[in-house]
Amino acid sequence: MSGSAEEVKKHIDVYMKVAGALAVGTVVTVLASFVEVGVALGIVIALIIALTKGSLVVAFFMHLLEERSRAIRWTLALTVVFWFVLMLVPLFTMMDHTGTPKTLPNANASESHAEEAH
Repeated sequence: MSGSAEEVKKHIDVYMKVAGALAVGTVVTVLASFVEVGVALGIVIALIIALTKGSLVVAFFMHLLEERSRAIRWTLALTVVFWFVLMLVPLFTMMDHTGTPKTLPNANASESHAEEAH
């Protein structure tokens, strides 16, 4: 890494822009928490925001854009594949029960205990 003043200034400018984008992403995250949406859509929105912010950190702060190693790129690709698997497996299992009401077996337990106490 050369240490010329112009190159350092260029890197600082990039870091400041990424930091600004991460700050905007944080504000978007907070604002998104106030939006009334369903659970599934809320999870999708949160994951999109997190993926965007995480990509900025990985690409610029961890310098993976400049990385030329095939091993690191394959490891990153494998990580993305496993992440999708870990996210989709619970979603597919939940799709089997979407729209059916679920009543817990002890849903009226507090009422029956109150009746027994009197």
